[in-house]
Amino acid sequence: MGVRRVLAQWELRPSKGLGQNFLVEPSVAARIVAAADLAPNDVVLEIGAGLGALTEPLARSAGRVVAVELDRRLMPALRAVLADVRNVTLVQGDILKLDPSALVDAPSDHYKVVANLPYYITSAVLRHLLEARLRPQRMIVTVQREVAQRIVAEPGQMSLLAVSVQFYGRPRLLFRIKPGSFYPSPAVESAVLCIDRHTEPPAGVESPKDFFDVVRAGFSQRRKQLRNALSAGLGMPAGEVAERLRAAGIDPRWRAQALSLEQWASVARALGDRRADGGGDHDTESRSEINAS
Repeated sequence: MGVRRVLAQWELRPSKGLGQNFLVEPSVAARIVAAADLAPNDVVLEIGAGLGALTEPLARSAGRVVAVELDRRLMPALRAVLADVRNVTLVQGDILKLDPSALVDAPSDHYKVVANLPYYITSAVLRHLLEARLRPQRMIVTVQREVAQRIVAEPGQMSLLAVSVQFYGRPRLLFRIKPGSFYPSPAVESAVLCIDRHTEPPAGVESPKDFFDVVRAGFSQRRKQLRNALSAGLGMPAGEVAERLRAAGIDPRWRAQALSLEQWASVARALGDRRADGGGDHDTESRSEINAS
């Protein structure tokens, strides 16, 4: 049954406050499911199940689907749509308040995420999933096209968001989705992004916390040269910062968006032992401050 008919049958209206845009194009749903490359022993965490447009095809390809939906108004309709689907577990709740490892009982190599993310929580959800104790092998997420382009950016156009996502996995923009594929149609184009988890820690980073302390400082004043941004952000003399950057093969006059992930790792190693805060508790999970702004 189509999304519009289900909405009418259950006398439901999409919530603007929750950023609800329901996928109504079956061919797009099929492409998203195919991109997940599911196996019979895979467990899928679906975020934003809506009215099951993705949940049903995911269940046909995966061993189990854990579908999380925030809007409790949709749950009776969603249960009815999925009444004959036996390998789906429905969870009503806020994914940002749920521990993925408690939802997904599977090894990380067989755990995947598929999500049609509301634009206003994209960065928060990515951070929550990528920094969790259990990290998915693959994520297929539908996001605003401009955000997808920032995530897959290369040196010269990097952002804190791009560095943060690329630290944990390899992002690829798979395809765009026209507004008419959703109901109601959003005002902007969407894009489907694939993020494959790194099998090894990237760029020789020993302490993710130290790494992101330096990266955050570098991007805190994007228009300034690295020597000045890092000096202000880390409380170090600009001359010393410049000297250490040169020793690491980094031009102090560059700006944060010019550096690759590997170059940020070099900067973090060069500055890590002289940061004014003296380090910190490195036994905690890293905090990349993924932010789309």
